[in-house]
Amino acid sequence: MMDELNNHDGFERNERDDIFSKVVRAGKRTYFFDVKATRQNDYYLTITESKKRFGQDGKFFFEKHKIFLYKEDFEKFAEGLTEVVDYIKANNGEPQEYHEPKQQEKEEVEILQDELSNISFDDLDNK
Repeated sequence: MMDELNNHDGFERNERDDIFSKVVRAGKRTYFFDVKATRQNDYYLTITESKKRFGQDGKFFFEKHKIFLYKEDFEKFAEGLTEVVDYIKANNGEPQEYHEPKQQEKEEVEILQDELSNISFDDLDNK
């Protein structure tokens, strides 16, 4: 288990700063909640989102996003998160299962992106 904790972000970690970890697998994403300690033994939280992606060469890699949350912000962060989650549940119902866009949808988006990237500012002034 310690190997998983030490290697989930791709770097060898100092065991001294790892206090507690929780892994949450959620569909195509994995979230890591890691409690760490500073040199002064103050605890803070890192939240890492990890998604498996495929490169152009066909090999997979993990795309990661990390935020650091310090204890002085815990209460406001938790209140904000709870408020937003409650709003979504009340106004948008239960989460819908994600589906990968169909090839036709992807092609339509690419065409639209190409059209938008070819707009000239001069064209906008003449209207």
